[in-house]
Amino acid sequence: MFRFANPYLLNLLFLIPLLIAIYIVFHFFKKRAMRRFTDMSFYDILMPMRSPGRNNIKFILYLMAIISIIIALARPQFGSKLEEVKREGIELIIALDVSRSMLAEDIKPNRLERAKQAITSMIDKMQDDKIGMIVFAGDAYTQLPITTDYISAKIFLSNISTGIVSKQGTAIGSAIELGMKSFTQDQEASKVIVIISDGENHEGDATEAAKRAAEKGILVYTIGMGSSKGALIPVTGGRTSQAGYLQDRQGNPVISRLNAKMLKDIAHNGGGEFYAASTGNVGLNKLYNELNQLNKSEIETKVYSEYDDQFHYFIAFALLLLLIDFLIMERKNQKFANLSIFRKNLPS
Repeated sequence: MFRFANPYLLNLLFLIPLLIAIYIVFHFFKKRAMRRFTDMSFYDILMPMRSPGRNNIKFILYLMAIISIIIALARPQFGSKLEEVKREGIELIIALDVSRSMLAEDIKPNRLERAKQAITSMIDKMQDDKIGMIVFAGDAYTQLPITTDYISAKIFLSNISTGIVSKQGTAIGSAIELGMKSFTQDQEASKVIVIISDGENHEGDATEAAKRAAEKGILVYTIGMGSSKGALIPVTGGRTSQAGYLQDRQGNPVISRLNAKMLKDIAHNGGGEFYAASTGNVGLNKLYNELNQLNKSEIETKVYSEYDDQFHYFIAFALLLLLIDFLIMERKNQKFANLSIFRKNLPS
């Protein structure tokens, strides 16, 4: 496994574009100042030994040396020893509604994006728990199998959008059924399904599915995204532009409202609780703190316990580049300026 011991130092790489910009601006003003004294066509006559190309090569070598030093300071490392570690945690399945109504903006920036932000924040707090993700609209699909790889979880989460499920609807029951099949066979672990939805256009008997989950020892919690007042559903005309708002068959704008009663019934039958989200607080962090009080099972994972530093290779490469930079002269070598291997001396 590869990692950086000091990854925050990689932010110094942002200095590279700045140095390039300074170099370009410096040469621009230098040329402009030289034009004030003489025409550029006379430069080769007045300064036959000058070599602009060498200056550019030296600058590139200098930049590459700086990049190597920055990488060395960040301390690149390779894992050299695997070790089995026993941890205690719960198994958590997040079922996220991706129907078009989740684009409503009564929770800023919209219901779906705010839910994704809250899930990311919760993942950042997780240590020993397993997490999986399901997306649903008219159908339910596994987005991420249950795992302890939190980095992958955030990558998969970032790719979630309303277009990921083509069939529209709110199949919460299907999401619960799929969630029940997604857990491991560990009998000791506490298993939880969290439904994040506005509960609108509800399909199927989700309350019965939640009851079946509870009978198997799986708790079902719900988080309601939206408000009772509701909001219009934006419709995009392209990748970024908004074309207007969703309308019904009569041409009237559709207002999406939170179906809190349905979500409360699902949570009640699933042995969990209902949380109403707002722009400032989705409720996932509070819910996760409560889930930490549940019984946890041992999870055996393999982690790297020792790492070998590789920074010395980058230091050596930087020194080599600086040495080459030192050996390259800014001007042509006068001894070789007139040397031409292919020139043929003609008789006078």
